[in-house]
Amino acid sequence: MMANAIDAAEPEPANYDEAKVPAYTLPDPLVMADGRPVTNAAMWHDERRSELLQFFRTQVYGKSPPKPAKLRFEPIESDSHALGGLATRKQVAVVIGPAERAVRVNVLMYVPNNAPGPVPVFLGLNFGGNQTIHADPAIVMTTAWVRSTKKDDATVVDHRATEASRGSAASRWPAELIVRRGYALAMAYYGEIDPDFDDGFTNGVHALYPDGPRGDDAWGSIAAWAWGLSRIADYLETDRDIDSRRIAVIGHSRLGKTSLWAGATDPRFALVVSNDSGCGGAALSKRRFGESVAIINKSFPHWFCKNFRQYDDHEERLPVDQHELIALIAPRPVHVASAEEDRWADPRGEFLACKFASPVYRLLETDGLAAEEMPSLLQPVVSTVGYHIRPGKHDVTDYDWQQYLTFADEHLKESR
Repeated sequence: MMANAIDAAEPEPANYDEAKVPAYTLPDPLVMADGRPVTNAAMWHDERRSELLQFFRTQVYGKSPPKPAKLRFEPIESDSHALGGLATRKQVAVVIGPAERAVRVNVLMYVPNNAPGPVPVFLGLNFGGNQTIHADPAIVMTTAWVRSTKKDDATVVDHRATEASRGSAASRWPAELIVRRGYALAMAYYGEIDPDFDDGFTNGVHALYPDGPRGDDAWGSIAAWAWGLSRIADYLETDRDIDSRRIAVIGHSRLGKTSLWAGATDPRFALVVSNDSGCGGAALSKRRFGESVAIINKSFPHWFCKNFRQYDDHEERLPVDQHELIALIAPRPVHVASAEEDRWADPRGEFLACKFASPVYRLLETDGLAAEEMPSLLQPVVSTVGYHIRPGKHDVTDYDWQQYLTFADEHLKESR
């Protein structure tokens, strides 16, 4: 099937020249829309934060429904001898909606054995099914749609996972390393929440809310994936092996955009990680460097709400920018990562978003980002807002995970 095209002019080509970044003015996260300065934490929480959330909900990601009335958790299996005895593997189905049209999301967990009590957890979504994150043959293989392995974003092909996919993304999810560091890993396939193609929002969790015309501020797929992460958090709150006060939500690329929006909208996520999330994620839109708003809306018309399209090639009109998305997570810690060769995701724009979110963190009596200038390669900034850039391309590497685990040790581990 072909992805639906937006009926609009072709977007301007991507810019990779810093000299061609347009002059821009970022909105001040500490100034209300009516011009009043935000001078204290109460004003931030009671007024400005709500105002910014409303802007993002109506102009960027779309409005999501509340927690569904019909939600249940079905155990699938458990094995205390997983990962060579390091962990207990659990698989649980999060079943959303009424039985006749329920959406079933399979959650895979590895929980450290011999932990003295409930443990913190990294929660993430993957791109190809839980069976891709480890070669473990007991992992339930997804039966949902998965994207074709062909790297052609203009074409979406009905495709089903096969045995050959087992462990194919294991390099991005080093389960043994995470468990050895004292964290559980919880994982689900994003396509089971909402398949990643444009069919008019008739599939996935969108299909649970079909009544009435779809408004221009209705939720897109990024909001749906973030909403799905919150439903998994609902389950984690019931699991006695997990300390649900210490859930770190993590995502790469489009799922890094998702983790940021999940962190902004659900305060149960105690720590947020964005890996190479770029446009619509951690990178400043108004810089128009690499992927732009027009390009992303043209390529992926289902990711955002329809209102976001009015800013195609007109980012200067946006009432918000992505530093304010990061600010919405404050005072909870957030770590943003970039890759040197991933210019499409605008590493400098990701760093600057962290920098310009920091005044909100400081208002809330944390340190924000402890850097004024973009750090060199492999020189991570470890503060309440963390940042690093590494050599290489658009991916998640062991180096990235070492930074995330160290960051979590700083912010999530109880006193040792």
